[in-house]
Amino acid sequence: MRTTLDLDETLVFELMKATKAKTKTEAIHLAMTDLIRRKKIERLKALSGTIPLTYVRPTLRAAELRRTKPRRT
Repeated sequence: MRTTLDLDETLVFELMKATKAKTKTEAIHLAMTDLIRRKKIERLKALSGTIPLTYVRPTLRAAELRRTKPRRT
């Protein structure tokens, strides 16, 4: 998708240097991808401790045991 942006040239070149990108487009793609990844991690960290796993663990363990048992044919 082509878009016209007014970006600080010094900042773009610093970004290219930091990401070792060969083009401005590559640098912007890397920066956007990294920002999105970091925001997703932040949201996951915010959920820490809010989901009760006490009831899930026995269920997962039982499923694991069923999966590892040799099947009789």
